[in-house]
Amino acid sequence: MDLNAITKILPYLLGVLIASFSSTISNPVAEKFLHCLTQDSNATTSDFVFTQKDTEYSSLLQSTIINLRFSTSTTPKPLAIITPLTYSHVQSTILCSKHFKFQIRIRSGGHDYAGLSYTSFQQSSFVVLDLRELRSITIESDQNTAWVESGATVGELYYWVSHESKNLGFPAGTCPTVGVGGHISGGGFGNMIRKYGLAADNVIDARIIDANGRVLDRKSMGEDLFWAVRGGGGGSFGVVVAWKVNLVYVPEKVSAFTLSKTIEQGGSNLFNKWQHIGHKVSQDLFMGVTIQPALTEAGNRTIQVTFNSLFLGNVDKLIETVTDSFPELGLQENDCSDMSWIESVLYFDNYPKGESIDVLRDRKPEPKVYFNAKSDYVTEPIPEEKLEEIWKWCLEGDNPVLVMEPHGGKMDEIEETRIPYPYRKGYLYNIQYFEQWEDESIESAEKHISWMRKIYENMTPYVVKNPRAAYVNYRDLDLGENDNADNTSYLNAMKWGNKYFGKNFRRLAIVKGVVDPDNFFFSEQSIPPLIMSKENSDIVHTKACDLAP
Repeated sequence: MDLNAITKILPYLLGVLIASFSSTISNPVAEKFLHCLTQDSNATTSDFVFTQKDTEYSSLLQSTIINLRFSTSTTPKPLAIITPLTYSHVQSTILCSKHFKFQIRIRSGGHDYAGLSYTSFQQSSFVVLDLRELRSITIESDQNTAWVESGATVGELYYWVSHESKNLGFPAGTCPTVGVGGHISGGGFGNMIRKYGLAADNVIDARIIDANGRVLDRKSMGEDLFWAVRGGGGGSFGVVVAWKVNLVYVPEKVSAFTLSKTIEQGGSNLFNKWQHIGHKVSQDLFMGVTIQPALTEAGNRTIQVTFNSLFLGNVDKLIETVTDSFPELGLQENDCSDMSWIESVLYFDNYPKGESIDVLRDRKPEPKVYFNAKSDYVTEPIPEEKLEEIWKWCLEGDNPVLVMEPHGGKMDEIEETRIPYPYRKGYLYNIQYFEQWEDESIESAEKHISWMRKIYENMTPYVVKNPRAAYVNYRDLDLGENDNADNTSYLNAMKWGNKYFGKNFRRLAIVKGVVDPDNFFFSEQSIPPLIMSKENSDIVHTKACDLAP
């Protein structure tokens, strides 16, 4: 795109925007910012620029927020929400915000555990660039590829891929309303991870708009930046507006089962066996485990162990495969179901049996709750004699869920440096600790957050250490934050960066130093720029730019 056309964007009622901004910035600055957005444009933008004076503003802001912890009256709100209809809208928003020192938060689906895609805990002058309208999907079935824009949901991608062919799928997450942009940016794992790897492992091209407003593809951005955006976390390097992905083969019929056992029914022993074989079984078999409190028939509180499985084959072959590797589970035919791959998407998102796959196009918002989450990785099975202690900790929480997802298979075959996601060979499974609640009181939040921190601390002996590992798509601000006021350096950010990316964090910071040295794309956990001396490759300067007007 001709850079002379970049500023042709977002005309709007000038008085409305100035009124919205005037409480935070001076009128002269607001007028100049608005002129930057509107000059030389003859389009009408009242449908995609929303300020706090617009009736649609509140519903639009809240539309994809699923964690009510970041949707309160005291949560910092953006000056405006911009829902671009073209890439030029994104370009001008970047350049004008950069010039007038407004921060940008980038949102695709809103499933942001820490709320960093739609709020800012350090800056009052920020806008949200919501990519919801950039959602086109183009299937190239003859090449087994697709272009998908970042504002599309994972469910929409699944739907249109299956609509094109019953034998094509895509290996991404199990929640259909997650935005493609954020999901792929952090890696993206789902229940075909052991067969095909992460969503980001299957990206072959991308279009990004950088801090200079340029639209770049893989060739023009270069391999270093292309490496970084596939798993390096969202919002650090630019705005990825589209991804080209490899589609993968799925049989016309797959099979699945969900089987639960309480501790009294041998659930602890089954979990212990799963730790040793879940990552070793056929790549066609994914067996995840969920741990949560439940009630016995007598009404007593206990722990329930649930095995959720997808198998890329029919029920007969599924039972044979599970019986060979995990006979203790006692899997029977009536525990299993045959279905198409696209129907399995509904199955794992707990839709009622017989629900039409058309719901994947609805973009129906997820239920809103208060929740908190953390993550870990395991490379050695937790000793069996220690499991009872962990179940006891779980029973101390009100409604905790521990979700374990096996690695192995294809994940063992991919080098840890291929993309920023480093947890490959030797990693047995990851853990997501999750707890939700309904009481909006501060006391309730403190209670549940305290429980989460306690179990996380208690699990220290049993998970990856030095550094402890975490999944960037489960953002956790307890791991550490950038501090814009103090110009957080790369060295300070290592305390959380190494947990998400291991040894890949340094390379991410170097890429950031090249493509965004002034750290325009900043957030509480964005990659900091590491700028290297050409003479000796030593660190000569690291900074987070001051975005305050």
